[in-house]
Amino acid sequence: MELRHIRYFLAVAEELNFTRAAARVGIGQPPLSQQIRSLEEELGAPLFNRLPHGVELTTVGRAFLPEARAALEQADRAARTARRAGRGETGRLRVGFTGSAAFRKEVPAAIRDFRRAFPGVELLLEEAPTAPLLGRLLAGDVDAAFVRPGRSEAPGLNLMDLGDEPMTVALPAAHRLARARTVRIAMLAGEPLILFPRDAGPGLYDQIANACRQAGFEPTLGPIAPQLTSVANFVAAGVGVSIIPESVARVRLPGVRYRPLDGHAPRARLALATRAHEPSIVVRNFESLLKAADGQESI
Repeated sequence: MELRHIRYFLAVAEELNFTRAAARVGIGQPPLSQQIRSLEEELGAPLFNRLPHGVELTTVGRAFLPEARAALEQADRAARTARRAGRGETGRLRVGFTGSAAFRKEVPAAIRDFRRAFPGVELLLEEAPTAPLLGRLLAGDVDAAFVRPGRSEAPGLNLMDLGDEPMTVALPAAHRLARARTVRIAMLAGEPLILFPRDAGPGLYDQIANACRQAGFEPTLGPIAPQLTSVANFVAAGVGVSIIPESVARVRLPGVRYRPLDGHAPRARLALATRAHEPSIVVRNFESLLKAADGQESI
């Protein structure tokens, strides 16, 4: 039994006239009559009594009618569901982000816009450092991730560049440089530098360390903060200074002063990472929404 047979049966059952039913389904009356007879032969019982000026349902036809309507509604519902899935309007999207990325306005804006545009997609969020996120992305445990990559390419991944941002110096309030208008990295020579574990964000870590070396000194490492967003708490405790993305410095803590960097200073990069040749239309919709909002291109 094919869906077209059910559609033909319903048209005749509702019109009670082969001529009108044929016009409704867009075929000739003889082919429609033939299709109905084929269906009756398959079911082993007549569905209609033929009358001089139309038809009427038999007992079998009346029993078949509600089931036929339910089957057609189910088929139509399945087709609509498949089309919605094909457009990426249903499914699941797992988005990872580094703690510092959440301070960039692009990240919450992208999540908010996606939820508005695709309310039928289940959206799951996960916070983790850059390196673990990239590993989970390659393993298929997340679908997209806002990360702080280095300048090198990431094998197996696409990176949509969301732009660089300035870095700023975080100083204890009582520090000798806390009242300076700007700070050059060379002024931090000999200061305990509070960083995060390198394997949490090797790209950003190396940028900061290399900037110190280019300024003529090897960084003196102070306590290691568990993650970038914890650095300011260590600075507030007076155990050292740090260099952090400007967006992270928007969170003000008592005992911490932020000063812009002068001269050749590193810049913090933000990117959306996805798997190369990603087949998911849901992921591609997320990328497209972000491109449309920010006018960015994949690199």
